[in-house]
Amino acid sequence: MSMRRTTTTRRAMAAVSMTAALALALAGCGDDGGDGPGKEGSSAPSAPAGPSAEDKGESKPDTAAGENANPDVKLAEARGQNGLTLVINQVKRDSGGFVTVQGEIKNDGDVTQNTANWQGQESALGAENPNSVAGATLVDKMGKKRYYVLRDTDSRCLCTTAIATLAPGETASIFMQFPAPPQTTTEVDFNLPTFATTSLKISG
Repeated sequence: MSMRRTTTTRRAMAAVSMTAALALALAGCGDDGGDGPGKEGSSAPSAPAGPSAEDKGESKPDTAAGENANPDVKLAEARGQNGLTLVINQVKRDSGGFVTVQGEIKNDGDVTQNTANWQGQESALGAENPNSVAGATLVDKMGKKRYYVLRDTDSRCLCTTAIATLAPGETASIFMQFPAPPQTTTEVDFNLPTFATTSLKISG
């Protein structure tokens, strides 16, 4: 009788041990499956988000603002030094809360002109935007407020940059974006260093 009881007890213990081992194995598989998809799902959408946002924000301001102006439309003209002429082709208020000014500068003189003075006197702005039109301003005389060319956190302007020297007869297309004055302001004074101040009417 004692031998039968011993054998039965050993079989029961073996069955319990196998059941416990099987339960642990199944639990381990469940943990592996849960962690894997969770990590992949959280990281997948974040990978492309950074580069695409930077590309959109930084790579297309020049072309986007430079293609819409009609060069045959002359809204205003300002004389500069040594035979330079600035012609404004478009001054448009956009829904994003800014005003875009587009035009061209022509060298009607007989000597090559340096463009460095157009970037203005602010050293940080000039360092990030050499040979640009970053020094341009709009003045709302009624609102008694001056508006400067928009820039990002690295002092890069929303304007034409790296303008080469202008030989006699050459022309450079330019654009600048400013914060928009109130809707009630329809006319502003525009100034670019070395050029005379001219009055502009805002459309849009």
